[in-house]
Amino acid sequence: MLSGDYSPSPMQIPARHDQPATRLPERPSYDLADYLGVFRRGWWLLLAGLLIGLAGAVGVTSLQTKAYEASTSVLVLPTGSPDPELSGRRNNRTAINLDTEAQLVGSMATAAVARKLLKSSQPPAELRRAVSVTVPPNTAILEITYEAGSPQAARAGSHAFAEAYLTNRTDSAEAERDRQVSALQTQIKGVQKQLKDVTAKLDARAAQGPDQSSNSYLGAQQQHLSTQLNTLTSRLNELRASAASGGRIISEAQLPESPARPSSLLNLAAGLMLGLLLGVAAALAWRHADRRVARGVDVTRRAGVPLLAELSDRQAAGSASGVDPVFGAFTPAGRLFSRLRNEVVASLESGRPAVVVVTGACRGSAGPTLAANLAVAFTRAGNDVALVYADIPGATEDAGRRLFGAPAAPGLSEVLAGRVALHEALAPAARHHNLRILPAGSTATAAGLLQAETVREALSSLRSRAEYVIVHAPSTAESADAQSLAIHADAVLLAVDLGRATDLDVADAAEQLRRVGTPLLGAVALAPVTPPKRSMWATRSTRAPSPKLKARTAAEARAAEAPTMVLPRISEETDPDADREPDGDSDRDSELAGDPDDETGSESRDHPAPRRSREPVGVGSLVRKAYRRKARRR
Repeated sequence: MLSGDYSPSPMQIPARHDQPATRLPERPSYDLADYLGVFRRGWWLLLAGLLIGLAGAVGVTSLQTKAYEASTSVLVLPTGSPDPELSGRRNNRTAINLDTEAQLVGSMATAAVARKLLKSSQPPAELRRAVSVTVPPNTAILEITYEAGSPQAARAGSHAFAEAYLTNRTDSAEAERDRQVSALQTQIKGVQKQLKDVTAKLDARAAQGPDQSSNSYLGAQQQHLSTQLNTLTSRLNELRASAASGGRIISEAQLPESPARPSSLLNLAAGLMLGLLLGVAAALAWRHADRRVARGVDVTRRAGVPLLAELSDRQAAGSASGVDPVFGAFTPAGRLFSRLRNEVVASLESGRPAVVVVTGACRGSAGPTLAANLAVAFTRAGNDVALVYADIPGATEDAGRRLFGAPAAPGLSEVLAGRVALHEALAPAARHHNLRILPAGSTATAAGLLQAETVREALSSLRSRAEYVIVHAPSTAESADAQSLAIHADAVLLAVDLGRATDLDVADAAEQLRRVGTPLLGAVALAPVTPPKRSMWATRSTRAPSPKLKARTAAEARAAEAPTMVLPRISEETDPDADREPDGDSDRDSELAGDPDDETGSESRDHPAPRRSREPVGVGSLVRKAYRRKARRR
């Protein structure tokens, strides 16, 4: 198997009339490369999804109501004691549950006070829904945030709720202070009454007479009560002197410069993400519903046909020169077809001429490209090849004339009709030695000719004239002519147009060929051949090539299309005196001059060599002449 990409694999050819049934296409399981290929081919769906998501984000952003937020920071202080920063008594601070205080900020009581401060007609329940409270970690601070439709309203609402919360907390602190003052006053009155009673008893004992034991006890009790009274009086004075405070504002709300909602960046990010997901889903659904063969592996995985080679679009673009689909010998595509030629030769019976039919799963350029390049690959190896164009019905172009310079007529249709002999219709291919072309001919008399017995006779005659006969047949989707030609062939190659043929077309073509019993070597997946694109800068700045450059380019092209390094056949290209060493300076001079027909050379007048057509001077012709001279010396 040749994949991407190309890798050789052993080929098993079943016996004729014993072909296994082609399994029906199944829905394959995809791997990562398949998904990446889906996204590469369905990029327009991804782009459409992104544009839809972007448009949706812009629309949602424009329809959303703008909301502004302002925050006020409030420091919460313990109630019932002076401000620790003023009194310096930090040990009087009691634990404060800030979560409870945060709930108090959004209470109905605080909302009612804020409503009065704002002079708003909205009910307190609606106002409290616009406020939120956060507590920074490890602090005694409340961040009171208010949301409104304008910056001024947001700042006023945040300040009003902070003031309302502090008012309620201050009222609670004053009530706690009053309760403590009342309790101290009650205690002071009780101590004063006790002190008064003890003092009266001491006065009465002093009038009756001295009693040391009783006076000592009453004196100690009097002193204790006096100390307790002084302490309570001091605490009462301290409470009355202190100002009740539940906290204070440490950071006023600022006028917001931009709305907090809607967030344009958040909406755009969400829209792009949703659009991307939509595009991915659309691309996967499109690929699931599309049965076209996108990669060579789909031929085997979805249609059950073995894959021999795959010519990717990158290989085709990197190997193409202009619009000519016949690739050079040293290009990636040329090497791929050379390997394919080796596998075809290995699968055929050696020692006898063979007929190989090339047909397509659908109408396209894969069939002509495969037939032409396979024939050229055989000629580069030194084989005599006949390339037959049998794509007569509905033919839209004469590939033989366009690719190899063969005349449009006479051709196969005239040979099958008996109007022209086979040797008269065969035409030599330009730039390719050992290759003869049998064009399609006129289509006026083509109906039913490929179904006649004359096809077998023509192919048998071609077997005697060439080592390999490559027949380009119509696609199996167009007519049954491919089956008719395959009956007389030794093997069949199936050309698959990537991006055009479906797995159903490939499976149907394999089934048609299986029924006639001709060994199907496998499928060759070919991408459309497109010339490499030139940049706009190169188009504008490149001048027209000079005549010398054109001549040099033509010579290099002829050298690139020269046959593979194969020694010439002695019986055809040498004379009987080729073993005799050349003597004299005239032979050496004639050889250096490159004239093989010089009278002083090795080809003497007594033993003339076969006449050869004079070739244009170029790199290819010089290489061939050098090999001929070496063969004569041997």
